[in-house]
Amino acid sequence: MIARVGAGVRGARDTKRAPADRVQIAYAALALSTLALVALGLVMVFSATSVRTALASGDEYAFLRRQGMYVGIGLVLMWILARTRYDRLRHLVGPLLIGSAALLVAVLLIADPINGARRWFSWGSFGLQPSELAKIALVLWIALYLTRHPAPRTARELMKPIGWVVGAFVALIFIEPDLGTTLAILAIVAALLLVSGTPARVLAKVGAVAGGLVFAAVWLEPYRRERFFSFLDPWADPEGAGFQSVQALVAVGSGGWFGRGIGESVQKVHYLPEATTDMIFAVIAEELGLVGSIATISLYAVFGWAGYTIALRCTDPFGKRVAVGFTTLVLTTATLNLSAVLGLAPLTGVPLPFISFGGSNLLSTLVAVGVILNIARSDVRQASTALPDRSRRNGGSRAARSGRRRVSKAPRRARAVRGVA
Repeated sequence: MIARVGAGVRGARDTKRAPADRVQIAYAALALSTLALVALGLVMVFSATSVRTALASGDEYAFLRRQGMYVGIGLVLMWILARTRYDRLRHLVGPLLIGSAALLVAVLLIADPINGARRWFSWGSFGLQPSELAKIALVLWIALYLTRHPAPRTARELMKPIGWVVGAFVALIFIEPDLGTTLAILAIVAALLLVSGTPARVLAKVGAVAGGLVFAAVWLEPYRRERFFSFLDPWADPEGAGFQSVQALVAVGSGGWFGRGIGESVQKVHYLPEATTDMIFAVIAEELGLVGSIATISLYAVFGWAGYTIALRCTDPFGKRVAVGFTTLVLTTATLNLSAVLGLAPLTGVPLPFISFGGSNLLSTLVAVGVILNIARSDVRQASTALPDRSRRNGGSRAARSGRRRVSKAPRRARAVRGVA
């Protein structure tokens, strides 16, 4: 009997401790998957650029040094944010939203076009992409708004003010043009609304309208229409519109089970455009094979499980929505990139998070990870305050104590009465 009672008490304690343990596991999984993806990115950026830079300038480490600098800054920001209370971000939501909107307008007016697009402010070899800051600002603003207000239940409620604000940001980003980021923002907004309680039928109705507008914009722009048809059949024009897709598929198919080996890619040298950014997964597939490709995709799956687990366990409405938004941000961008490389979706020009060369996307994603890690740390601290007191036979939790402990006089009086009797 005593053994069964003891086992029951231990089981109750283990049950109470389980949420905190699950969050700690998710915390470790999120941190380790992020670091693994960043390390893989450094290796693949060096592999994809060393031959070209060595032939062009004799400095094969040029891109690796720049990417290493971005990684160092990003990891420092992630470490700081992981130890800074995330609820302080509430005070930065307004300035971030206004500042990112101003930068989106400015990049259209004064930035020099690069490959026909105005997406970056460039200073020598460094650049800033305002749309990356806009994604962070929108996640924080929508999360805060849905924390303070009830979730929209109709399409009309959804438009005021979320629809108008998101629509303005999406329009500015679409004009750059940047279709990939536009689609990522729409997916993030849908995830935040869904987790907040907006009916799926309302999201489907608004999503159908948004999808129609995106399709019309694609159809009316000749180069977008050409990309769309090349996605349907890239081999119809393998030297023209379908060239990038064909070369990516050739690279993926050339890898076999275990790949050619690190640094041995043929496609990256003269055949595969944007081998360091949009198409870096094709280099991974060629050099690491099917096994390496599945391992890379698995790291994103672990990241998603960890991020959504932290969001599910979070008891703070603002923190829950922020974790959902930032996790969806990374996963949506990765899905768009991988789908384009594998020929499952049209090319949209989005980088592969943590892996592609570039500072803006890497810094924004590491900032997002730092915030999610802090949300997990906060949940662990809250759960630890409710752990059962081992000195209590009933497994109850410790009560918070402040000031001097009050001692009841009732037992002493009872003993005095029994002594007199």
